[in-house]
Amino acid sequence: MATDGSNSGDEFAIGCLLSIKTTLGDEFQGQIITYDRPSNILVFQEGLKTDPQSRRDIRLIKANYIKDFTFLGQSEDPLDLNKCYLDLDSLQSKEYAAVRQAEIDVERIGVGVTAEAQSIFDALSKTLPVRWDKTTIVVMNEVCVSSPYLAESVSGGTPAANERVRKVKGGGCKLVEVVNEHGGRHYKVSSQ
Repeated sequence: MATDGSNSGDEFAIGCLLSIKTTLGDEFQGQIITYDRPSNILVFQEGLKTDPQSRRDIRLIKANYIKDFTFLGQSEDPLDLNKCYLDLDSLQSKEYAAVRQAEIDVERIGVGVTAEAQSIFDALSKTLPVRWDKTTIVVMNEVCVSSPYLAESVSGGTPAANERVRKVKGGGCKLVEVVNEHGGRHYKVSSQ
């Protein structure tokens, strides 16, 4: 059975098991979870596994990208709440990890600092543990790099730690702006 993208949607009933060939050359088998008529988008649960606790991929595809499909049968509603299994512990663990990573990422962004200061922070963070204390970069919880973020602005800590930060920050290294092929800019530490 083939479709030209202008069907009435009757073939796309929830629970249908289909073998799909797309206009982009993909081939897969799946069960229809839902069909959104206004957007002409089908949501498939890939694979025809019968184990309710097995992991499955979800695929969204516009119906007009379906080149051919074969009806393989009809199954029960894939979203039947009595048969769905959600691992809440795993979901909560993923949520906690994502929130914690977002908090870590936010802590790495300086508030009220120049782009150059943020670039220096990012460069130092690649080799040393760093954090912001307002507009001061604190390295290894003992060495401070204050505005204007020059080698001469490094203070505190043991002489060895201070010297290590100076070497990374200004002793023979400089920040070089790099523009990638997509126009994005980033900075890297380069030897002079």
